[in-house]
Amino acid sequence: MRVLLAASEVYPFVKTGGLADVAGHLPSALVGEGIDIRIVVPGYRQVLERAPDRETIAELRLPGLSATIRVLATRLQARIVVYIIDTPELYDRPGGPYIDALGDEWIDNAHRFYVFSRSVIEIAQARADPSWFPDVVHCNDWHTGLIPALLHGERDRPATVFTIHNLAYQGRFPHAVFQELGLPTELWHPECLEFYGNLNFMKAGLVFADRLTTVSPTYAREILEPQFGYGLDGVLKTRQGQLVGILNGIDNEVWNPESDPWIDKNYAIGTLDDKVVNKLAVQREFKLAEDPERPLVAVIGRLADQKGIDLIVDAIPEMVNDLEVNLVILGSGGRECEQALREVHAVYSDKVGLMLGFNEPLAHRMEAGADLFLMPSRFEPCGLNQMYSQRYGTVPVVHAVGGLVDTVVDVSDSSLEDRTATGFVFHNPRVSDMLRRVDAAIDLYRNLPFVWREVMINGMCRVFSWQRSAVDYCILYQDALENRRP
Repeated sequence: MRVLLAASEVYPFVKTGGLADVAGHLPSALVGEGIDIRIVVPGYRQVLERAPDRETIAELRLPGLSATIRVLATRLQARIVVYIIDTPELYDRPGGPYIDALGDEWIDNAHRFYVFSRSVIEIAQARADPSWFPDVVHCNDWHTGLIPALLHGERDRPATVFTIHNLAYQGRFPHAVFQELGLPTELWHPECLEFYGNLNFMKAGLVFADRLTTVSPTYAREILEPQFGYGLDGVLKTRQGQLVGILNGIDNEVWNPESDPWIDKNYAIGTLDDKVVNKLAVQREFKLAEDPERPLVAVIGRLADQKGIDLIVDAIPEMVNDLEVNLVILGSGGRECEQALREVHAVYSDKVGLMLGFNEPLAHRMEAGADLFLMPSRFEPCGLNQMYSQRYGTVPVVHAVGGLVDTVVDVSDSSLEDRTATGFVFHNPRVSDMLRRVDAAIDLYRNLPFVWREVMINGMCRVFSWQRSAVDYCILYQDALENRRP
């Protein structure tokens, strides 16, 4: 089976979050299942810089578009073809894939991802690379939502699968943008792309794709309800029979404390005492006092209210003073969250370390060095860092939502007895509830070190492999292919 995976970011070419990890690691597992998979990504400046061996395979002239679009090709891990949509005026810019250097969304995002979608369709219909025609196009998040809608009108089209990584980000634009893009007028309808008077890219994918997925079973159930559906729960209920939740995996070679080249001291279950070397190294890196006994809590990820960053900011005084822990924080995001963290860091710089931006090696060092990983997301489609943490023997404290529920087993009398406990879970996104579980974790860490070590080892023994996910995707691809919508 031939599959074209379309994504707005792909690790290691460009990354802002978990979508890049999925697009970068899932294909390798699918190759192992016999899938002939190729990837397509916009030609951002970061992508071009990290693909020096690219070659031009086509130049596209699309009706209604003045720009010339070059389709470049490079390879991921030497065996997977990656198509790059090279339109410099749209993608070759400073800043990130979605926002500029000041943190504001690019004002032409609708046009940028419309052009990307149109280019993907040319590849999907073998009009860019006649030597290869996919059976299935796997689209990811709102940036690719137009692809199933526009492919729907093509003859002999491939099947389409659309994965929701985060329903909160939908790609909504005014009706005037719909007209500017020159989309078919029949698509402006409440049962198509129109959403309360706006164009909605995410809705396009939900309505027109042959099959829908989310990145965890629990999130697949949650988004059918108004609390997590962000206005699209009604649309999703009409497609419930075609919606499945497939839990993301992690790359166990990249995230492996036994061989990780970015950490100071490699370790395994049998050499767990060596983990403290990484803790001291992280404390030094963040200019904190080197103290092997003081609990070290890590926070890594997008800095947004969705991730509960405001809860962390409000909890920091009690955590560093009353619970006597240190925090190290790595991430980037909204200006308000970043500023709030700068302010609290200025007050507690001897107990709180802060690094704004994305730094993959540092993320590995933090996972290896921390005792606890804090992830109080208000909603979490899947989450990857709680899985990385368990792999590194770093005990997660998480809110009971989405993929966090599916991957972390709460410490309780019964889970300790049957040796399944891997973390601490709280059920309401409030500072007080979060602090109670952090306090319980610190109490176990300080007073029952042998039990704490068992929890660490339980997490390190969990298997979150992409191979398992790849098998589920293969079944889904076949189902989509056999049941394409007319």
